[in-house]
Amino acid sequence: MIRLAVAADENDIRTCAEGAYTRYITVIGRRPAPMDADFAAQIAVGHVHVSTGPAGELQGFIVFFVEAEHIMLENVAVMPAAAGKGIGKALIGFCEDEARRLGFSAVQLYTNEKMTENLSIYPRLGYVEIDRRTENGFNRVYFEKRLSLA
Repeated sequence: MIRLAVAADENDIRTCAEGAYTRYITVIGRRPAPMDADFAAQIAVGHVHVSTGPAGELQGFIVFFVEAEHIMLENVAVMPAAAGKGIGKALIGFCEDEARRLGFSAVQLYTNEKMTENLSIYPRLGYVEIDRRTENGFNRVYFEKRLSLA
C-alpha cells in the first residue's frame, strides 16, 4: 500500500535512506544528499509517500513535488530487505500517476552520475537524459519522462 507519510514515519524513512544509500558513500566519496534530507520538513508539506507491507512496515518511500511545469521526483528508496520486489518501480509509477492526476505531462528526476545502476534503470522506465550538472558538489544526471494525459 502507498500512502502519504506522517510525522511518525520519519525514523523509518531515515533508516530506509541510510540502508539504501550507505553503499554509495565510498563510490561518491561522501554521503549522498538523500541521506541528509530534512525528512521532517518534507513530510510536513506533504512531499513524502511511503510503501508499506502487509503488517504496516515501511518498505520504501518517495519524495516528489510540483516544480514549474513538471513534477520533480527528488528521492526514491527501498529498504534493503525489500529490494528487488518491484517496490521502487511501484513508487515511481505512483508518482507518475499523481503527476497525471494533477495535470502535469512530465516527471523529472536526477541521480548521481556514480550511481551507475540508476543510469540504466531510469531509461528502462521510459526516462530520457536531459542534462548533467554539478550542484552542491554532486555530479548529477537529470532525466525526464513525458506522460500521456489521455
